[in-house]
Amino acid sequence: MVIDPGCYSSAEKSTLLKFISDNNLKPVKLLNTHCHVDHIQGNHIIAKTFNLQLEAHEKEIPILEGSPAWGLQYGITGDISPEITVFLNEGDTIKFGNSKLEIIFVPGHSPGHIAFISHKQKFVINGDVLFQGSFGRFDLPFGDAYVLSKSIQEKMFTLPDDYIVYAGHMGETTIGAEKMTNPIMRKGLKGDDPAELETEKMRDVEENLDEILSELEESEKVNEDARTDAEEE
Repeated sequence: MVIDPGCYSSAEKSTLLKFISDNNLKPVKLLNTHCHVDHIQGNHIIAKTFNLQLEAHEKEIPILEGSPAWGLQYGITGDISPEITVFLNEGDTIKFGNSKLEIIFVPGHSPGHIAFISHKQKFVINGDVLFQGSFGRFDLPFGDAYVLSKSIQEKMFTLPDDYIVYAGHMGETTIGAEKMTNPIMRKGLKGDDPAELETEKMRDVEENLDEILSELEESEKVNEDARTDAEEE
């Protein structure tokens, strides 16, 4: 199963395909937590290579359709993602092998954002909702600070404290750690005052964007070095 294959570059796509091959894996699902451009660049190659349909929430259709144009603003281009053909909703269960993932609906960063929970293995793959010491942006199209806060408070923070959180950016964390230290837990940032939440989050927006662009630039530098080495050989 492949979730949110970002794959900014052809080198990253090759790395992902090589990992799958080297470990004798056979993807049976292609899932998106949401469809912002930095989470979908590998959708095309995975869907084509393994003959998979894209599965995501129906409310992500306009996000998916608008992602190529949004990506151009940041110099992100690539293959066009296939359309969403299987719609996922809260309460659905994804089954593969001996594992299963429960789906919860956690909008705010994106209108149809979902997260995948493994209760057996005690982890949640939550895309760009909850980060280590931070939380997702809401200044992108269809984002909503108040809705994001409620998703974190009423969905993410009702999970057991020892559940590991795997996010689309930054390192892994736990539900318990974020309940204790995440800025969304500060007084006035619990969903009651969206304006105050927005003021707090805007201090992090540029930092998050810089991190994404920095990763992209580093990836392109690595790819350029690799191409140069190949030409010299």
